[in-house]
Amino acid sequence: MTEQDSLPLFVLPMVLMPGEVQELRVFEPRYRQMLDDCLLDNKNFGLVMNDPFEPSNHWDGPRTHGCEAEILEHDTKGSNHFISIVGRRRFTVENIIPPALPPFDHPEMALLTNEDGLYPDLQTLLEHIPDEATHHKLYISGNVRFQEETTPTTPAHQQMLKDVLNGVLNRIGAVLRIDEQILDTWVAERVDHVIDEDPNSVFTVAALVLNGLESKQQILACADAEEALAELMHQLSASYEEE
Repeated sequence: MTEQDSLPLFVLPMVLMPGEVQELRVFEPRYRQMLDDCLLDNKNFGLVMNDPFEPSNHWDGPRTHGCEAEILEHDTKGSNHFISIVGRRRFTVENIIPPALPPFDHPEMALLTNEDGLYPDLQTLLEHIPDEATHHKLYISGNVRFQEETTPTTPAHQQMLKDVLNGVLNRIGAVLRIDEQILDTWVAERVDHVIDEDPNSVFTVAALVLNGLESKQQILACADAEEALAELMHQLSASYEEE
C-alpha cells in the first residue's frame, strides 16, 4: 500500500471500479473548483460513494473505500463540465478534510440562496468562507491509502471471470433477441478485451455484471483481488437463486 497526502474526493451515490470508464457532468461549484484544481495540477481525484450518516460540514461524507479516477476527456458547455474518467487504484480513506462551507440549505448560507435555484459564482462563495477557516476548498478531501494490486490474475481465475461475463452477456443478448452469430462475435470480443492477467480484471467484470451500489461497494472494499472474486461469485450465485 502507498499513501498520498491529500486526494480531492468526488462524493456521489455511485461506485467506480478500477478499469471502469464513466461519464460525469460537473455543475456544482464545489466540484467545478475541484475539477479546476485537478486539471491545473494534472492530478487525479477520488470517487467515493456517499454516506449520509457520516456528514462532513453537513454534506454527505464519503464511505471508507473508493477508487482513484483519472480524467480522460474534458469538455465545457456553459457552466457545465463533462468529463470521461477511468477507475485506477482502490483506496481507503484514512481521514477526512471537511469542505470550507456547508450546503446551500444550511442557515449559514441563507444570504447566498437564490430564489431561481441558481448557484452563486465561485468568487462569491470564496468570499463567504470564514476568516478562521484553515483552507478555501469547497469540496471534501481526504488522506488516503492506496491499495496496489500486484499479483496477476491466474489462468484459472481468468477462466472463471470469462465464464461469468459470457453467461451474463449471453443472457442479455437472449432477452434482446440479438442474432446468435452477431451475439457470439460481440461477446467474444468483449470478454477478450476485458479479461486478462491484469489484477483489476475482477473489478472491471464486477462493474459490468452487478447492478446494486451496495453490491459493488462490497467488492470494492475487499482486501485483494482474490477476495473480490470470491465475493463476486457469492453475489452472483445468490442472485441466480433468487430468480
